[in-house]
Amino acid sequence: MSETRAFIPLNIAVLTVSDTRTEADDTSGGYLAKAVEETGHRVAEKRIVPDDIYRIRAEVSRWIADPDVHAVITTGGTGITGRDGTPEAVAPLLDKEIEGFGELFRAISFQEIRTSSLQSRAVAGVANATFIFCLPGSSGACRTGWESLIREQLDNRHMPCNLVMLMPRLNEK
Repeated sequence: MSETRAFIPLNIAVLTVSDTRTEADDTSGGYLAKAVEETGHRVAEKRIVPDDIYRIRAEVSRWIADPDVHAVITTGGTGITGRDGTPEAVAPLLDKEIEGFGELFRAISFQEIRTSSLQSRAVAGVANATFIFCLPGSSGACRTGWESLIREQLDNRHMPCNLVMLMPRLNEK
């Protein structure tokens, strides 16, 4: 961390993708919203949508189009069952994929859940200068993604580099 830089709070939207979760039992989305706020960022909005690629895409698209939303974190729908479609919903929206995110997430997860990590299709990218991170639906996976990868990359004090430093240049042509 750089002690000379002031923290820049971001507006981060949280989307839970689930056919069964409600606000009352959304532990993963709840964890992410709390972690975002405890870090000093703001929760722009928190929503729950069913495992439907068009509903997911519509919600994420709305946030990508909103210049006040700097990042989106989704939880759920990244597995390999028939209803899991978050990567398919989000991929067409991305201007650029951050391939290393999924690779690192699975490598870190392997230390925690061993070979079960291969079932995760966690992805990340950027669209219209908005960072998007798609995490699995378990609260453990959300904790791993936030604490091991996302939190530092959304902190402009993290050195030697972070995603916040790139924000002014994301729309360069």
